[in-house]
Amino acid sequence: MEENGPKLLGASYKDPISSFGLFHRFSVQNQEVYWKLVLKELSVKFVREPKTILNASDKSKKGGSWFPGAVLNIAECCLLPWPSQNRTDDCMAIVWRDEGFGDYPVNRMSLKELRTQVMTVANALDTMFRKGDRIAIDMPMTCNAVIVYLAIILGGFVVVGIADSFAAQEIGNRMRVAKAKAIFTQDFIIRGGKKFPLYSRVMEGTSAKAIVIPATGDSLGVTPRNGDMSWKDFLSRAAGRSSMYSPVYQSADALINILFSSGTTGEPKVIPWTQLCPIRCAADTWAHLDLRPKDVDLWPTNLGWVMGPIQIFSCFLNGATLALYHGSPLGRGFCKFVQDARVSVLGSVPSLVKSWKAGNLTKGLDWTKIRVLATTGEASDIDDNLWLSSCTCYKPIVECCGGTELASSYIQGRLLDPQDFGAFSGASMSTGFVILDEQGNPYVSSLYILVLPIGFSMLTTIRFTLMECPFTEDGNSDDMEI
Repeated sequence: MEENGPKLLGASYKDPISSFGLFHRFSVQNQEVYWKLVLKELSVKFVREPKTILNASDKSKKGGSWFPGAVLNIAECCLLPWPSQNRTDDCMAIVWRDEGFGDYPVNRMSLKELRTQVMTVANALDTMFRKGDRIAIDMPMTCNAVIVYLAIILGGFVVVGIADSFAAQEIGNRMRVAKAKAIFTQDFIIRGGKKFPLYSRVMEGTSAKAIVIPATGDSLGVTPRNGDMSWKDFLSRAAGRSSMYSPVYQSADALINILFSSGTTGEPKVIPWTQLCPIRCAADTWAHLDLRPKDVDLWPTNLGWVMGPIQIFSCFLNGATLALYHGSPLGRGFCKFVQDARVSVLGSVPSLVKSWKAGNLTKGLDWTKIRVLATTGEASDIDDNLWLSSCTCYKPIVECCGGTELASSYIQGRLLDPQDFGAFSGASMSTGFVILDEQGNPYVSSLYILVLPIGFSMLTTIRFTLMECPFTEDGNSDDMEI
């Protein structure tokens, strides 16, 4: 705002806070200008530059075509040093800790080490699969899971995300619907000091080839069935190949990740992510959570849910460090990791906060390095949010609401707006709402036009209740469709 506000808003610009509403409207009405600014902030490297930001000439494509003509590999963008972010090969890419090792130092992986391991996995994948093959990941969000995720995309394959909580039938359904050729998984899941079987569920759910990673140590706690292989044997396939790897470059709208709806109303519905989606979610995190280079960002989640990919791309495209806890986020061990990893941006869901508060799990811990808190997934409890904020010397909590098909939020908290616990500030940057009456006609005094976010491929009807809305004639509460 300080750098761009005066030249974009002219004489109407006053300061970042009082002029933020004008800047948001500018982002909606001037997509070309806004996204050029955003791309300068993110580590996005185009092998071929886009012809334009948004081409809306083809009316058959709802929302238009974003970055037409652009060619890139978004996983490569996550792995490169980036001078404008002061990101070098020696910068920390990932920090993590295994549950039960709270008295040990935090583990660290540099950007160079991450890139090397990703290229090794990509080389091994090339010996087994064809470009474009769909390869599933069904395991906790560990360092190895992140390495496999980036390697699949770097190599021109497609990730199929499956949550590690699913039963065998649900795993099988998603493997079948996505036409996945193989699946990466773990022998067990370690949570709360207990071992829960995972590979056995995968075996029951699918006959596809499984690559099995040990939850702890170097040796598997299970015997792979015929046709499956251990993580160690898989990595050995890269032996003798070049230590470097040439990324597969594709168009901006190339498929990289298949996610799913919850499946609560029948068959799980496939939700495709293209290379556009990481740019959108990283931009939202930059704009709304103020995620900066060298921040340490922690959000307990899973690659089977949308927050897993969002977390990976938001961190690496913004030059931040990804923090991972290999274990349950419900215990004091997780809360101590927040302190020891010097987390500066912490995401959660309200049920997690309720658990931390009930057990007083942050007592005696130092969470003052946290600058920003975020929450999504459930309705927040104001008292719980007040308690959470108090643990960080009353840092703001940003509410986020979006969807897997959006690759982002459409309504969020905004740090330059007044912020109440459990409430949203307004539409996310570059996203506008049009308010319709009961006949489907826009109110003449609508403040925003509808602009579909990058990656948004379908129209969604949302019911809003507008209390004393200035757009209604009588000021009464009316239900409106957006």
